[in-house]
Amino acid sequence: MARLEAPVDLGGETVRNRLYRAPLLECAGNGPDAVDALIEDLEPAADAGAGLLCQGATIVRGDGGCAAPGMTRVHDPAFVERLERLTDRIHDHGGKIAIQLEHGGLRSMETWHAGYRAEHPKLEQLAVSDPSWQLRAVDRLGLVSYDPRVLDTAEVYGLAADFGKAAARAVDAGYDAIHIAGANMGIVQQFLSPFYNRRDDEFGGSRPERVRFLELVHDEIRMRAGDVPLLTKVPAETAAPRVVRRHLDLDDGVAIAEHLAEYGFDAVAPVETNVIWDMSIVRGAYPDRAWESDEFAEGYAEAFGSRYRARAVAALNRLQERRFDFEPAWNERFCRRVRRRVDVPVMLEGGVRERGQIDRLLGEMGEEPAADMVGMARPFYAEPRLPARLLNGSPDGVDAETRVACESCNNCTVPQVTGAPGVCRTPSVLERRGELEKRGAYEK
Repeated sequence: MARLEAPVDLGGETVRNRLYRAPLLECAGNGPDAVDALIEDLEPAADAGAGLLCQGATIVRGDGGCAAPGMTRVHDPAFVERLERLTDRIHDHGGKIAIQLEHGGLRSMETWHAGYRAEHPKLEQLAVSDPSWQLRAVDRLGLVSYDPRVLDTAEVYGLAADFGKAAARAVDAGYDAIHIAGANMGIVQQFLSPFYNRRDDEFGGSRPERVRFLELVHDEIRMRAGDVPLLTKVPAETAAPRVVRRHLDLDDGVAIAEHLAEYGFDAVAPVETNVIWDMSIVRGAYPDRAWESDEFAEGYAEAFGSRYRARAVAALNRLQERRFDFEPAWNERFCRRVRRRVDVPVMLEGGVRERGQIDRLLGEMGEEPAADMVGMARPFYAEPRLPARLLNGSPDGVDAETRVACESCNNCTVPQVTGAPGVCRTPSVLERRGELEKRGAYEK
């Protein structure tokens, strides 16, 4: 049991409290204004008191691998050196910052973004194995295009080395921790999952062999970046449809988390997800405002190949919204099981929306704790200074409410396929934030 305000040890780093900003897409890119954009996005949460800031997925290579437009790449030492300005700003406020390292593999834009494919016709799709028949069926519907090159054994070692090199550059730039994007259908999950991984070398086969890539990433980071705190998401593909028989069930996810903790990872974030990108990642409402906005219509058509295909994707989004109802703290059961088996911090995110819920998850209500740290993602789009409302209450009792303003409507996320920034676009939420600002709720 621990209060939200209590410090926590993360691989030798003392984090001042147990509230963290989970990884989000900042859409900052790598241009001349990229560092300023990251500071604008991340600094308010640090100034408002968040213990740990997790910068969203950054790509370890210079070509390919981006799951969405505007993702930042960390292959270039000169660019990463500039990020020291960001880490200094976070440290000035007493916060810690982790960088999440990623490669999208078969979930990259070269697979699903029609406009990007047209602009980069020679860009190769990297795959762990040949796509399954289920993915080939989706290909035939025209919503994606699979023409991958399966990594050979030497190339797998090279990819792991790129994670290690990126981590070393990040540590030199002042990052306090390295966060591996081990879920959300990126290439790490593709190695872990029997749905994607049917290799016959040391990286495929039974569960221990499929975890081998993450072990190698760990070893590369330790060799190149030292004893920096190393975190990773751990997936359980519990949302997989019935036609997918080979997937990670909850027992697999627990066993993987336990193995990684024993191997040397300093914290794990268990997440229930799917084998494909869908609303199991975010859950919540169908984003009517985002899909119907004229502002993004051309961007949707470019991303999905035509206005007709964009409407088809929107229709699928509406169907998924009915399947994946918003469930508060939807990763709780997974995290609770993992926490019983590991002796490193368990990080819980997904559907956390109020202080009382956080206290319960940390064991404040008298029940067994489900996690050691609790994070939020989309609520930070709505309230960049949200920690000031959740930590220690607000000054003089100005705001006694502890529920976030975010309505989980997803109008912030869908436009990101067009390259639009991740910001709240829902009038009722913005009105609520304005009221809170006037009442001084975000002042420390």
